[in-house]
Amino acid sequence: MINRLAPALAAVIVLTASGPSPAVASAEPVPEIMAALGDSISTGFNACGWYVSCVARSWSTGDNQDVTSHYLRLSAMSGTLQKHNHNFAAPGATSAGLLDQVRKAVAAKADYVTILIGAQDACVRTESAMTPVATYRRRMDAALAELRAGMPRARVFIASIPDLRRLWQVGMVNPMARTFWTLGRVCPTMLSNPKSVKRADDERRARVRARVMAYNKAAAEACAAYGPNCRTDKGAVFSYEFTLDHVSKWDYFHPNADGQRILAEQTFRRGFSWLDPR
Repeated sequence: MINRLAPALAAVIVLTASGPSPAVASAEPVPEIMAALGDSISTGFNACGWYVSCVARSWSTGDNQDVTSHYLRLSAMSGTLQKHNHNFAAPGATSAGLLDQVRKAVAAKADYVTILIGAQDACVRTESAMTPVATYRRRMDAALAELRAGMPRARVFIASIPDLRRLWQVGMVNPMARTFWTLGRVCPTMLSNPKSVKRADDERRARVRARVMAYNKAAAEACAAYGPNCRTDKGAVFSYEFTLDHVSKWDYFHPNADGQRILAEQTFRRGFSWLDPR
């Protein structure tokens, strides 16, 4: 029996020594340049100051230790990424602005790009003004095609849009949140008439939520079409049950530092497996 097993054991030893394990083989080399694309969420808006972007606390490219962004996690693996963290996201950006942001990422030669965009496509004055799903998908496809043409080997991570109705659910009982939403006209499609539980208002909120879900589905499909160099969070951000403790008290809409930290945690562990060169 021992004699018969010996050749098999030897083969196992040779195979094990001759190459990396499947997990290691599928790991990606740490990027040298990264870029964040999207809207105010990715700029860290209201995460450290009064109605200003705070890119240091961005879930994607921030360098604040409390957030432990993608950038900090990756730069800890390899010194080549340090200081090469571009943030081309813009407050108020919709999917219409994604292509221009991609062009900036290509010009910067970013080989890792994060995308979180779509909340502002839904957060408009009226439901009829929301970006059609087909338009959102077409814009996403065009942006990813531009990225592939300019940086064929770039890795892309697409985060899902947060659940806007969840924000209403956790904030509608808070007088300060309701006041900020009303006076600031924050995301009117979802947050107008925040105290109302009338059928018409509930149905409106359900339709806006459905539109956000459709955007997330379209983004995931565009990512799949891009190929193996694209990953999504599989709906983790949308599904996360955040509370008002994760939201800025300056507008009761944008993630605060804790919210940005949660975004970083939920997205990074669902993205690529990175090969630590150390």
